[in-house]
Amino acid sequence: MAEGKKKRIPRQEMPTQDPQERRRNFHEVALGYTLELAVAEANRCLQCPKPFCVEGCPVQVRIPEFIKALREGDMWGAVEILKDKNSLPAICGRVCPQETQCEAKCVLGRRGEPVAIGRLERFVADWERAQGMRIPERPAPVGKKIAVIGSGPAGLTAAGDLAKKGYEVDVLEALHTPGGVLMYGIPEFRLPKDIVMAEIDYLRKLGVNIRTNVVVGKLYTLNELLELYDAIFLGTGAGLPIMMNIPGENYNGVYSANELLTRTNLMKGYLFPEWDTPVKVGNKVAVIGAGNVAMDAARSSLRLGAEEVHIVYRRSRAEVPARAEEVHHAEEEGIIFDFLTNPVEIYGNEDGWVTGMRCIRMRLGEPDASGRPRPIPIEGSEFDMEVDTVVMALGTRPNPLVFSDAQLERTRRGTVVADPKTGRTKLERVWAGGDIVTGAATVISAMGAGRIAATDIDRYLRGEGTEPWWPEDGAS
Repeated sequence: MAEGKKKRIPRQEMPTQDPQERRRNFHEVALGYTLELAVAEANRCLQCPKPFCVEGCPVQVRIPEFIKALREGDMWGAVEILKDKNSLPAICGRVCPQETQCEAKCVLGRRGEPVAIGRLERFVADWERAQGMRIPERPAPVGKKIAVIGSGPAGLTAAGDLAKKGYEVDVLEALHTPGGVLMYGIPEFRLPKDIVMAEIDYLRKLGVNIRTNVVVGKLYTLNELLELYDAIFLGTGAGLPIMMNIPGENYNGVYSANELLTRTNLMKGYLFPEWDTPVKVGNKVAVIGAGNVAMDAARSSLRLGAEEVHIVYRRSRAEVPARAEEVHHAEEEGIIFDFLTNPVEIYGNEDGWVTGMRCIRMRLGEPDASGRPRPIPIEGSEFDMEVDTVVMALGTRPNPLVFSDAQLERTRRGTVVADPKTGRTKLERVWAGGDIVTGAATVISAMGAGRIAATDIDRYLRGEGTEPWWPEDGAS
């Protein structure tokens, strides 16, 4: 097929559940490509000699190569190419913001729609899972032992990469189920948990040992672990919720998004009474914030039985940080968006339950430190919103428990200072990556940090390089 014709092939839409049906169930919304759709989409790829899409991928997946193998019918070849750089492709294909990363760099996107790289990644990964995953041959043991603290995307990526290099890897997870934010933070309808567990089982077969119910900072301190392991990677994420600190936050019916989503996802609260962790949301729910977590909390609330769900956001639609696809799906399902609105007080009844929220209208001023227009309250514009559940989805910060005895340098936001080029912290033999360093970010950026750290851990433990532990010009 000539390149001119390739450009005229329309981007293949992915089938989804009907919005009116899915708004009351937790089944996956996006249904995935058929083989016919996947091949048609793969045929849109121009196979550029200089693939800019790879530059946009934090883990440097060989994108044109796996797409070429797919369209030529070499499915196992596509799997091997894809998993050479990405140990969690079924997850990335579902939740990564490809539109701002690999697809943003696609040449076709300059005059039309880019290749649907994420959807093709998902298709290849799902095909492999249906066939039965092939486990690569284990390398000879290196004789070094590494602790990975946290089993989220950064920790799992680092663990997988290090196991492939011959290291003995122990993943220490505080909760009773591994997976971190992939298990407790992303709803079933966006990321089915059996897919996460299949990816984790793949890592176990690579030789990764995963220990659950291990709370670092309580069961072990970092200094104690340094006596037991040759290197430590911190990938504990940023699971401590940020609240608004406005009057009324202590009323019953006020959740952090973390609590709501953890109860719903990890503890299967949506299956109550079959499972014994109920999640109570009222008829009218307000979710404060407009990131991906806010969309997840709002859409989960709808599925838990709420009749009316609002996203309350102090800026305008143009500044919404959530993925455009998630906003679109939320709107299809009937979520109401209240832009340029900010809560100032939550009020309730004498029994201690939320009955409403006082809000104020906002206008946008000059850009603030984030580069976005600063929201400014409009004097005299206060109004009341009748709600019985309020969910705070304002971001998170690292839990300080893990730092109880370690001399790790941290920022004012509580994140760990680490060299972005290597993942090294200022404590020798301790690396860090993902949300614990950056604050809440994307799954794929955390995976990229895990890969960078694993590469440097390998160099360090093999005695390669003579550079000092910490770069002379510091780290950001």
